Amino acid sequence: MWFRSLLIYRITQAIDLAAEALEVALGSKPARPCESQELTTYGFAAPLGKGDNAPLVHAVEGMLLISTRKQERILPGSVVRDALKEKVDEIEETQMRKVYKKERDQLKDEIVQAFLPRAFIRKSSTFAAIDPVAGLIYVDASSPKRAEDLLSTLREAIGSLPVRPVTVKIAPTATLTDWLKQQKAAEGFFVLDQALLRDTHAEGGSIAAKHQDLTSEEIQLHLSAGKQATQLALAWQDKLSFVIDDKLQIKRLRFEDLLTDQAAQDGGDDALSQQSASFFLMMRTFREFVPELLTALGGEEAPTGI
Repeated sequence: MWFRSLLIYRITQAIDLAAEALEVALGSKPARPCESQELTTYGFAAPLGKGDNAPLVHAVEGMLLISTRKQERILPGSVVRDALKEKVDEIEETQMRKVYKKERDQLKDEIVQAFLPRAFIRKSSTFAAIDPVAGLIYVDASSPKRAEDLLSTLREAIGSLPVRPVTVKIAPTATLTDWLKQQKAAEGFFVLDQALLRDTHAEGGSIAAKHQDLTSEEIQLHLSAGKQATQLALAWQDKLSFVIDDKLQIKRLRFEDLLTDQAAQDGGDDALSQQSASFFLMMRTFREFVPELLTALGGEEAPTGI
């Protein structure tokens, strides 16, 4: 149950997020299979456990885990295009007339509807953790669009969800670049071996450094020439490592063995208990890690309403 990516959202106004009420609200928008003529469905599913009786909210000491599941029918565009071309060619040949755009669009819709029941179905899940005490929502997603899908559906279910992505007072690029130039990050953080350096000019290029010594003269020359760090791999204490970018999006999040071993020990032999233990340890880690990260990056910019 360890998140691999992290998009962080600040709850900007007081809102009731009690587990019992949230469970009822999420039940109004459950995940379900696609009907024969549906392209996609989206709703809430049990984050842990299986079966109809598995709760939609997993709560541990006030920290909440939820998840959404998306089902979509995959209809390859090439298949639709080939079928449409065949149909258009047939009409033009047999009826001796040109098929124009409006009719083409109608034919395409008919082909899609005919093919849908036979289309492959792809399933995907997105997890989110809510910490009402900290006033934060963490979404395990590398795409803001995917996170917004979850948040907007949550907003529909509970009626109101005043949130916004966390921001800091100093541009993250400036801080990350300074850490590379100084060859030292803020206390508790350590620069690893990966960075993306971009030229600030409109036509400027970029340098992707992977498995590189970022203290090397080559990297320092790029920085002296005006390139800035827009992504940087970091470690925090002895607990986790990650890559952060200039939009505060965290990817390749990896929890060290110290935490995963503890979760395995706390959870025992039961898989569900291990998942619950890992969620609790992850959230307890976030409560310490995220404030330190935001402080290191210049301090969180307080949103209106807080």
